[in-house]
Amino acid sequence: MSTAMRYKSKLVNPEEKQDHEKQYVGFATLPNQVHRKSVKKGFDFTLMVAGESGLGKSTLVNSLFLTDLYKDRKLLNAEERINQTVEIIKHTVDIEEKGVKLKLTIVDTPGFGDAVNNTECWKPITDYIDQQFEQYFRDESGLNRKNIQDNRVHCCLYFISPFGHGLRPVDVEFMKALHEKVNIVPLIAKADCLIPSEIRKLKERIREEIDKFGIKVYQFPECDSDEDEEFKQQDRELKESAPFAVIGSNTVVEAKGQRVRGRLYPWGIVEVENQAHCDFVKLRNMLIRTHMHDLKDVTCDVHYENYRAQCIQQMTSKLTQDNRIESPIPILPLPTPDTETEKLIKMKDEEVSTICACASWMLELESRESLQGCPIEVVLRLPLLCPPVGSWGGGQG
Repeated sequence: MSTAMRYKSKLVNPEEKQDHEKQYVGFATLPNQVHRKSVKKGFDFTLMVAGESGLGKSTLVNSLFLTDLYKDRKLLNAEERINQTVEIIKHTVDIEEKGVKLKLTIVDTPGFGDAVNNTECWKPITDYIDQQFEQYFRDESGLNRKNIQDNRVHCCLYFISPFGHGLRPVDVEFMKALHEKVNIVPLIAKADCLIPSEIRKLKERIREEIDKFGIKVYQFPECDSDEDEEFKQQDRELKESAPFAVIGSNTVVEAKGQRVRGRLYPWGIVEVENQAHCDFVKLRNMLIRTHMHDLKDVTCDVHYENYRAQCIQQMTSKLTQDNRIESPIPILPLPTPDTETEKLIKMKDEEVSTICACASWMLELESRESLQGCPIEVVLRLPLLCPPVGSWGGGQG
């Protein structure tokens, strides 16, 4: 085919173009409108990190978002840690990437699992999550709902020690206390302490114990049938890698002529972003690039809705109980009568009126001399002797 013929084949008939524009309504641009509005408004995400001290929680968070949230952090000595209780510390930072703004809130829980007696050490954490639900519920039920601040915890990264043989009792109790309130993503901290075979065995052990104790961790949603194969493969890898074995580092080292983030050891270099060394890249992709919106949806549609339904049920039962105390006889709403019910009520009213009139007439007959000798039972057995309703009156026999 010559160049002129190819150029001619690319030309569009003006009449066909006009017909196409007539059939084009324009609602296909709705995703662009939503995108512009969302980018202008910005996004917010609240991430909680929990686990015992020394597992690299702060380092991992800084590695995930390429920022330093712990500039003014003070490290406690052994004596100060003895009397330390579980605290809730919030760090908020505004991040912008390619014009998209993200308000990131990190909720840290220093002191968790560090005491000798860890009985109910998760109570301050559950109370904090409930307080954020309560505040959002109050704001949502208020008069001004335009600028509601969403401080609900959307995800909780729980760090599991790599030095044990699975989940400790405090790990089990913590996740069971929070799995109905927040999306829990378990992590194996400091994965560079283990060889690949040990990591595989520990992952299998943790998965078995999660199923055994009935712990509900965050479940990745199923892929749609129209998704491309690359996304499906990525989703399969994420599901197979859970719980993620991660390594964090804030330092840059040189490896094979390239500068990478990692840790330098006498036997070699551990690269944080090398998928052959750890699952850091998979965790970052899941948390930020692929499943951040789903984490927020599950928080809003499942965890918050369960809390909201529970609050409304408690308020309703309390109101009903108060009404019963004030009024011993419950006042029930009267149903709207239909036509048949109205007819039945009218017939019953007429029968009651007739019976009352007959009783009055018979009492009057009883007072007369002609029936003074007759027992009242005889008179009551003669309803046919009653005159018509219109003829009742005083002095008529």
